[in-house]
Amino acid sequence: MAEVYFYHLTRSRLDQALPDLLEKVRAKPWRALVRGRDIEKLKQLDTALWQYKEDSFLAHGLIGENHDSDQPILLTNQLDNVNHAEILLLTDGAKTTPQEVALYTRVCLMFDGNTETELTAARTDWKALTDAGVPAQYWAQEDGRWTKKAEKKAD
Repeated sequence: MAEVYFYHLTRSRLDQALPDLLEKVRAKPWRALVRGRDIEKLKQLDTALWQYKEDSFLAHGLIGENHDSDQPILLTNQLDNVNHAEILLLTDGAKTTPQEVALYTRVCLMFDGNTETELTAARTDWKALTDAGVPAQYWAQEDGRWTKKAEKKAD
């Protein structure tokens, strides 16, 4: 069964933390679907992914552009897994269900810990998913590194 990893952003913004995580995803090499709710925020992420490092290239696309199904990383506000991703990364309060989690190798939920709305939503999501028997890990930023703070195993 797939696990859900909760990433509590406290020291960096999503556009700073996401590229490093996506590089690890691609090193597997897994395909990734990055789902948000707001297409304008996804466009900002798209720009950030193209510009985050001068010496690196992170191939990706934004939904509705050319060759969505061929993209190794696809930014979307839709539910369909059109690029056949193994990893689903949720941003901007995007939601998932236990049934959807089962379709992926891993689901990552990234949330801004400095925003009460996102923090509350992540707590609600943790409870709903773990109560449904989905294994989950909670990671928080500490001293520039990710530290595992909690884990709930499958029942």
